[in-house]
Amino acid sequence: MIQSLQVYAEVLSARVFHLRTKGGLQEIDIILEGADRRVVAFEIKARATPKPEDTKHLRWLRKKIGPRLADAVLVTTGRLAYRDEDGIAVVPAALLGP
Repeated sequence: MIQSLQVYAEVLSARVFHLRTKGGLQEIDIILEGADRRVVAFEIKARATPKPEDTKHLRWLRKKIGPRLADAVLVTTGRLAYRDEDGIAVVPAALLGP
């Protein structure tokens, strides 16, 4: 998935990186930042049914950068794609392609 995002990012003049705050209190698995500085953040969890704490870092990032966050995505091993009560996209890894 990361390799695919890096290919797309290069075409779009975007950056792909990992975020970990000093002390490791907050961590985002993948951040895609466009040339316009808008961000799509991804958390990846190896479980089919997400737990509320799985999105805590995505919610933190939303509070931190506000409208710069274009979307927040939790990637799971589940079978259904949906938005949770906080508007975070929950997407099965299988739907993202090879």
